Order: sequence, then structure tokens, then C-alpha cells
Amino acid sequence: MFILTIDQKASRTGSDLIPDALAEFARLAPAHITAGPERTVGDELQLATDDAGTALRIILHATRTQHWSTGVGLGEVETPLPASIRSGRGPAFIHARAAVDRAKSDPTRVAISGGPGATDAEALVRLLIDVRDRRTDKGWQVSDALAEGLSQQEVAQRLRISAAAVSLRARAAGLRVEEQAVPALVRVLAAADAQAGA
Repeated sequence: MFILTIDQKASRTGSDLIPDALAEFARLAPAHITAGPERTVGDELQLATDDAGTALRIILHATRTQHWSTGVGLGEVETPLPASIRSGRGPAFIHARAAVDRAKSDPTRVAISGGPGATDAEALVRLLIDVRDRRTDKGWQVSDALAEGLSQQEVAQRLRISAAAVSLRARAAGLRVEEQAVPALVRVLAAADAQAGA
């Protein structure tokens, strides 16, 4: 199981982002979220998923805005999960708490704890986040448009630039690197979780 504990950064000096985040995280993969998302304490939310792809999707979404520190706990939980994730128990919850505390002091804003595979998974996820953190607004424009299913030609028409310019932006944004990395990272996360639960 993947327990994600997501804490709002600088919440005392900014607005409460939790209500919008709850809706957004629930929208990302409703079929694979087994508990939550739910506000747990103050400026923090938590959710559980048994799907590595969903966990990675939420990690990448949370770290993109730089408003959140994300801790991921791997391993077993007591089942059945309670109606409120705040009552959840088990090693994965403990690992998630330790991970979010480490994430707060890391430039990538993410940490993964639990089992022997967590260190490798964390290192590789942080590499991808570092690539994404270097992406410019123009790079994100292309990334978001392609994620909608548009072709490069359609992206060029929308942005009123040439198809060659779209290709250049995509290359500079590391979109091909991310496209290749995501399936591999899903497998790494799934293997790490399986090891943690063994």
C-alpha cells in the first residue's frame, strides 16, 4: 500500500489550499484511491492507494506547484481500512509520517520510506522531479497540451508557433525523458512496495 501524507508549505503565511487540493487529488485517479483524500491535521492531507501509477501521478502533481511536501510510506496497513484515513494504522502510515518530515527539507519536496527498495525509488523519483523543476512556463505549455492528447501540429496551432518550435520546447523541457521514465518508475515503486510488504 502507498500512504501519501501531503503537507502544505508556508501555510501560516498563505491561504488554505487544502479544499481545492482534496478535489484535485480525488479527480486524478478515483478508481485507485482506496482511502481519502482527507484533511488529517491543519494544513495536511492524506490518502491511500494500492496502485503505483496513481501514487506517482499524485507525487508529480503535488511537487509541480512547489506548494506541498509529499511523504510516501510503503508497506502494510491494517485492513479493512477505516472510513476515515485519520484512523488508519500500520507500518505504511508510520513510514509516511517519517517521509513527509524528510521531504520538508529536500529541494524536490518528496521523500519515500519503508522497506529496502524505498531508497532507490526515492532517488529515481527525485531525479525526475529535478528535470521537471527545470521546465520553463513555455515547456509546461507544450507538456500540458500534449497531455490533453493534442498532436504537435495541433499544439503549434494553439500556441501560434511552428511545429519545429514545439519540438524544441519539448526537447528543452525533457518531455521525452519523462515519457520514458514514468513507466520505469511505476515498476520501481511497485517493486519497492512489494518488498516493504513482504
